[in-house]
Amino acid sequence: MTDSIDLKIVPVILCGGEGKRLWPLSRQGNPKQYLPLLSDNSMLQETILRLSGLPNLENAIIVCNSEHRFLVAEQCEEIHINKPTILLEPIGRNTAPAISAAAFHVLDTLNDALLLVLSADHYIEDKDSFYEAINTAKTNALNNKLVTFGIQPKDANTDYGYIKFKGQCNDGAYNIDKFTEKPDLKNAEMFLKQGKYLWNSGMFMFKANLLINELTEYCPLISEATKISVANAIKDLDFIRLDEKAFSVCPNESIDYALMEKSNNRVVVPLDAGWNDIGSWQTLSKFGKKDLDGNIIKGDVITENTSNTYINSSSNRNKIVTIGIDDLVIINTHDVTLISSKAMSGDVKLIADHVENNSNNSSKHVKVYRPWGWFEVLEIGDFFQIKKLHVKAKERLSFQFHNKRAEFWAVVKGVASIRLENKELNLSVGDSIHIAQGEKHSLANNTDEDLQVIEVQSGKYLGEDDIVRLQDIYGRIKK
Repeated sequence: MTDSIDLKIVPVILCGGEGKRLWPLSRQGNPKQYLPLLSDNSMLQETILRLSGLPNLENAIIVCNSEHRFLVAEQCEEIHINKPTILLEPIGRNTAPAISAAAFHVLDTLNDALLLVLSADHYIEDKDSFYEAINTAKTNALNNKLVTFGIQPKDANTDYGYIKFKGQCNDGAYNIDKFTEKPDLKNAEMFLKQGKYLWNSGMFMFKANLLINELTEYCPLISEATKISVANAIKDLDFIRLDEKAFSVCPNESIDYALMEKSNNRVVVPLDAGWNDIGSWQTLSKFGKKDLDGNIIKGDVITENTSNTYINSSSNRNKIVTIGIDDLVIINTHDVTLISSKAMSGDVKLIADHVENNSNNSSKHVKVYRPWGWFEVLEIGDFFQIKKLHVKAKERLSFQFHNKRAEFWAVVKGVASIRLENKELNLSVGDSIHIAQGEKHSLANNTDEDLQVIEVQSGKYLGEDDIVRLQDIYGRIKK
């Protein structure tokens, strides 16, 4: 049996469904975790890279929605994380089922391990202080404690839950008196004055076995359902699909509510490392390099008499020009533009459904990731759609046909290997080809360089479900 002192640390990174709070206005878009908001790396990438100096570290387990699986894999590849463990939630069930599933997965491969549970949308400025807190948490976790990290409060913030601690600090941690939901301003000011409260960070460390044992005691339905969901999981390419039938039985509960608020075996480690939960555009506007007028600008932007404004056009080709504005948030994406006062920017979630229900294009991904690369929708009109296909080196699309549309391909970068029925040919930059409706075809990149193709679809129906796959190296043919 593994000596507990030698237990591996397995990061469990939760990519939750909180995207509506920050980005974009459509359910179908990419949550904030996958965006380069504070650096050239996405929030997810920063979360992974932040751990690179920890000793005894195993590869991370990333828990995400199935819709974002190829995007997560792509981002891991960009930072040279090969073959990450990506658990796909078939349905959103909050943090307790997600963490429990990760724990059961770990126990399938290791006798035990320390789980370091992190959110993919946290900012941490002081890496050294973060490591010190992790080491303190490790000492307590090895002594069979459920450890959470509490943030030293800087103000009477009403956006966070609070943890009240009690007694003397022991091994760098305090016993927990109680958890408190987000307070009103009066109570937040009282908590700050008392000095016995910490912000609830939503980060944890504990043994995988201990977590399961405690969940089995306090919320057996979650532990039983996730155990079955992991046991019946299906390997899909480089992903692990949790069994939907079992997982859907789980109560929709956070790990705080399901376990931490009930257990008698919990401690909190104070953390003062410049932590912030990037939960709104107003919060985000506090970070980043400001110009002389107090603006934070990303992307192609021209300003005149503009001050104290956050402008982000980094994911769009269009230029933003502002004149005579102050204290706004302006976000320009491919499918929607948000203009809001900073004070009201947190209310994006209130109009997200309205935007989606009243836009013909809001339910469509503008940039969609696939195992072979990605496609980007450039233009949509009556009976036509224009896309840019990006096929990675040595990858290929399925051999397929369409019942309701024809396609025209023009190569703009690389060399495309085309298969039509029983004929094969190569197309270089400037070459093009027409694919008739119902004609069997495939597109491959057999080179070591990326391939880009402009695809023009024409027909009365252009949905993604008009694909009949005959051969597919990614196992996507439905039986």
